Amino acid sequence: MKLKVHFTACLFLILTSFLAVGQPHTIELNDTTSVPLVPEAMMFTDYNFTYKNRLDSIQKIVPLSYNEHVQRYIAIYSNRKDMMGKMLGLSDYYFPIFEKALNSYNIPEEIKYLPIIESSMNPHAVSRVGATGIWQFMFSTAKGYGLNMDNFVDERKDPIQASYAAAAYFRDAYEELGDWLLAIAAYNCGMGNVKRAMEKADSRDFWELRRFLPLETRNYVPAFIAAMYVMNCSDKHQIKSQTATYTRITDTVQVSHFVSIPELAKALDMDEQELSLLNPSYKKKIVNGTDDSPKRIIIPKVSFEDYAQIYDILNTDIGGNMKVVLASNDDRRLSKKVLKKPLFFFHKVGKGQNLSTIADKYNVEVQDLKVWNKLKGTTIVPGQKLKVFSASGESAISGRFKG
Repeated sequence: MKLKVHFTACLFLILTSFLAVGQPHTIELNDTTSVPLVPEAMMFTDYNFTYKNRLDSIQKIVPLSYNEHVQRYIAIYSNRKDMMGKMLGLSDYYFPIFEKALNSYNIPEEIKYLPIIESSMNPHAVSRVGATGIWQFMFSTAKGYGLNMDNFVDERKDPIQASYAAAAYFRDAYEELGDWLLAIAAYNCGMGNVKRAMEKADSRDFWELRRFLPLETRNYVPAFIAAMYVMNCSDKHQIKSQTATYTRITDTVQVSHFVSIPELAKALDMDEQELSLLNPSYKKKIVNGTDDSPKRIIIPKVSFEDYAQIYDILNTDIGGNMKVVLASNDDRRLSKKVLKKPLFFFHKVGKGQNLSTIADKYNVEVQDLKVWNKLKGTTIVPGQKLKVFSASGESAISGRFKG
């Protein structure tokens, strides 16, 4: 959850190979995101009825519009045959995880394609501004949606936990905005930016208010639609699935003490790196389970007989005097210059103000205000002082959104 692509003066890659004729140059920034930036098209000259019909055929709940913006991203992603082949392979493992989480919040299944443009389904992806994990959460919104970060674990990298947090965000965004394309846009730039664009355009139609959104968000929604198209129509573009080495049937084991992933890998007679890929959230390759907070380990499915070989490892506590220390920021070291600046200021609630108007005033999210001020609900009263983080603090724009 995050603005993921920032504009800079440095242009790292110019893509010129497109399926459609006459496409403009594409400029891509060097970030974990898979979404390239493209200049606005002046005229749509290569309308493809085949693409439109295919999009219509796969549409379920999320509207899959076809226009010049979507066309250009179809051209881009259908030409990235190696990347999309890897996405097809990874989807065999990750999509069932995403689907289960999304279904638990009644979120359209189509949202499962979003991590393709978020992180290329890489749980270790970290953007230049600190958005982390397969769903690219920023620190404070991750905390606000129940994800834990400490010296042993970063649950933003846990595909299961992060998927439930993302699903909860989409529930809130849809309730607030009432449209799935707007909820997807909000996932990239924040609900505040989307609501301001709605007011300027006097419309709830994404394509009408698109021009009032940040450029990266204008590209984000068409890229999502295009990625979904290519994943469903890969055979029409000669894209073959590349099986992920660690995609396999797995079991889940809950442990209430500290367990070494390298030692467990030895007992399972498997590569340590492969087991770590199944458990990407553990920073030190130690599963830090406790009686109060048991932790999950994903392992390859084993028979009852084989389970006896790993019993001792799973039941031997290596914790000793190890301490769990809650993370207080997003693991980025602040320079001395930054530390001299105030991290936050207080806003005194005025008559008629609510969390939404205050969030809009400072270009932050309502969820951030709730997290920063430990608010359980949305009720505030005139005269109440609310903590608001400045640009040098924990989150200048919003907790999950980069920018």
